[in-house]
Amino acid sequence: MIEFTPDESRVLGTLIEKALTTPAQYPLSLNSLVTGVNQKSNRDPVVEIDEDAALHAIDGLRSKGLVRDVSFTGSRVEKFRHVAGETLGIRAPEQAILAELLLRGPQTVGELRARAARMHPFDSIESVEGTLATMAAEPHGFVRELPPLPGTRAPRWVQQLCKDLHALGPTGAAAPAAAAAPREATRIEELERRVGELELKLGELERKLGELDRKLG
Repeated sequence: MIEFTPDESRVLGTLIEKALTTPAQYPLSLNSLVTGVNQKSNRDPVVEIDEDAALHAIDGLRSKGLVRDVSFTGSRVEKFRHVAGETLGIRAPEQAILAELLLRGPQTVGELRARAARMHPFDSIESVEGTLATMAAEPHGFVRELPPLPGTRAPRWVQQLCKDLHALGPTGAAAPAAAAAPREATRIEELERRVGELELKLGELERKLGELDRKLG
């Protein structure tokens, strides 16, 4: 399987994300790509790369057959688009899941359904699980399942294109050594459920805004 550097992973994730969420502004110029990689929302962790690093990542992805340059008549601004669908053999649902995992790290099925909705709507948890199963299957193995974190019940999923891209424990801290008390675990699960519902609604709103933008454009 193709292996990526961290910068290549973030550039590819950003190209997939923008192709699905803001098609009217896609393909991306170098400036727009850097802005997308460095944006504060829908990123974990938030990173800061410059144009040189982005160009180096583009060169790497181009050599892997995943990025192509786009030129428009009358324009001197070079733009870039991904061809992950062709090269990796993945459809829009798989692309949305892969972009989420590249840009935000390991997530549960519920989190993926809520957060990926801004790129591709998933009707149910089962549809996300089916997509993940397809992506995890040989010979590709784009994702794999992780055991639940201490104090939680839901397993998480992680991408396999760049295995050192994200820490597998909680962001910014080592995983706790002991499981939380039952009452605390229940409270955490309830909070996670509410956050998931809010993110699902936000993702649906972003998707509708994207559709409106395409109609107006």
